[in-house]
Amino acid sequence: MKLKLIKNESDYNEAMARLSALMAANPGAGSADENELDILALVVEDYERKIVPPVAPDPVEAILFRLDQAGLTRKNLIPYIGSAPKVSEVLARKRPLSLTMIRRLHHGLGIPAEVLIGGAEASEGVLEAPEIDYTRFPLKEMLDRGCFGSFSGNAARLKDYAEDLMREFLRGLSPNPAEPVLMRAPLHQRGDRRINEEALLAWRLCVLKKARAIDFSRDYKKGVITARWLRELARLSSFQEGPKLAREYLARAGIALVVEMHFKGTYLDGAAMLDQGRPIVALTLRHDRLDNFWFVVLHELAHVARHLNESHPFFADDLDSLDKADRQEAEADEMAQEALLPQSEWATFATETNPTASTAQAFADRLGIDPAIVAGRARHEQQNFRLLTRLLGQGQPSRQLVDQQGNP
Repeated sequence: MKLKLIKNESDYNEAMARLSALMAANPGAGSADENELDILALVVEDYERKIVPPVAPDPVEAILFRLDQAGLTRKNLIPYIGSAPKVSEVLARKRPLSLTMIRRLHHGLGIPAEVLIGGAEASEGVLEAPEIDYTRFPLKEMLDRGCFGSFSGNAARLKDYAEDLMREFLRGLSPNPAEPVLMRAPLHQRGDRRINEEALLAWRLCVLKKARAIDFSRDYKKGVITARWLRELARLSSFQEGPKLAREYLARAGIALVVEMHFKGTYLDGAAMLDQGRPIVALTLRHDRLDNFWFVVLHELAHVARHLNESHPFFADDLDSLDKADRQEAEADEMAQEALLPQSEWATFATETNPTASTAQAFADRLGIDPAIVAGRARHEQQNFRLLTRLLGQGQPSRQLVDQQGNP
């Protein structure tokens, strides 16, 4: 008996010819030829498995087989798939199985999850129902922003596939897409309005996706944000492309500046967050004005400098809030204001009850900042929102930041 491993087509043809000859000879039990036949069959099977991948079991065929095996009809699938039309669509391969359907079919009819979902690896973590109700997320808004790729369908279909879509969206953000750690991370929120927690989390996830797509040349080092550093940043506001320069300035310090429009029910202006040691300053540009842009950026950077850490990795800010009792928020306000308009300088200008555009412009020029910053603070402190209106309309940060990041 001369056996060898099959390494190519020539070896395979030779082995098949010998196998056919042995089978035709019908060797006796226990003979050397029978032993050669058995071993040769294993060698041939091993080679064929390598060159021809096994065909994955078809989920629909598995369902039909189980129905036939148990003496059931298509009507018996309604409790697992949802309705008669959905059953018809699934069996006609016009509707994919959702994770919820797979879970029900597995537990109810005993069909292996790996067969229904396409492999043991893909079925990991599917059998147990998630603690999170994915249908509570702002699915339509996320779909409109391109979060779910090429998926299309109405609100009912979005809800049916909420878990599937969210798990796919979360892929890469967390080691366990079904229950990502960041979904349970501590949250510090400034605001006296009730916030939609799922909408806030969706916004946070969108920000993380964008931040992780940025290629940084430097890592963040704690302590880089000083009063002087913030003051230099504030002076960039005097340039026409100030917001764009601000993003580059932060990137050189290893800090991401991301723009993501807020979701309904979040009331967000911005946030500071920590992702694997890298700070992220995230803006919604809900108020698309230069004075708001610069204050929010510096406010969030103050959080990064003083408050952001692994124990407190997320600060969300609604700057329209009337809540002034939060010490950390008061510190961030003070640090941002001092960088933009030092109190020693502002005290002299603030005595003017009706400052003109020319005096505000002259004051801004002396400090080396955009006059919109002066106008914004004067309007806020005097609660006179007809004051210095012309100085606020000289530029929109979104024109420099939003289009470049591909936001709607």
